[in-house]
Amino acid sequence: MKNRLSKAAKRIFILGIVGLLAVPAPAQESAPDKYTGPKDKLQVYLLIGQSNMAGRAPFAEEQAGPVEGAYLFTDKAEWEPARNPLNRYSTIRKDLGMQKMNPGYAFAIEMRKHNPDRAIGLVVNARGGTGIGEWKRGTPYYKEALRRAKEAQKSGTLCGILWHQGEGDSEHPEAYLSNLQQLVSDLRKDLKMPRLPFVAGQINGVPAINDQIAKLPETVPFSGVAGSEDLKAMDRWHFDTESMLLLGRRYAEAMLKLQKKP
Repeated sequence: MKNRLSKAAKRIFILGIVGLLAVPAPAQESAPDKYTGPKDKLQVYLLIGQSNMAGRAPFAEEQAGPVEGAYLFTDKAEWEPARNPLNRYSTIRKDLGMQKMNPGYAFAIEMRKHNPDRAIGLVVNARGGTGIGEWKRGTPYYKEALRRAKEAQKSGTLCGILWHQGEGDSEHPEAYLSNLQQLVSDLRKDLKMPRLPFVAGQINGVPAINDQIAKLPETVPFSGVAGSEDLKAMDRWHFDTESMLLLGRRYAEAMLKLQKKP
């Protein structure tokens, strides 16, 4: 009798387990692993320049996750959820361990606030320690920026360029503005977009460079400036985390103003 009950109990237990396995698990919602939406719903931005654009500001654990509605252009010409460090797929970057937070992180968050029905695509191709002469038309850095921007245009709409550079020219600032004007002109011509918005960011503590960057909107149509006033640096050149976040928001503010121009 005792053995009979034991066998019956075992059968009930096994049937119960089978029944539980047969019940489908609740569906788990997850973010898409890459962007596959329509081209006109993805606003693409090219981010180029030297170390602050490559990203040197530390980021916390909560800033390591993907930015909702923002995507990063990969080395396989695909769009994956954008997360720090954003310069990870740059074809000209230095060691991956050097790449941290750049202004693109806060820029993407801010742009999404103003364009919630559009996805933001970031093409980040920066390299620390470069001078503006290394970005002239025909140079390897220029060619790669242009190539990746054109590749990204196949799946999104190019809406602007973010530029942060000047530290490498701080000792010889005389021709900086004319070189920057030429860079804007060349990029627009090669991309066949004469009114493509271009925003340049000021650097830390070099008035001779910053004063020239501030004059860009006076001399180049559809250009703007992300100012460096009140920003703090961790060292001679690199903005700290809070300042990098503020700089990113300033890029967004300048870009949004340009996009509203008739």
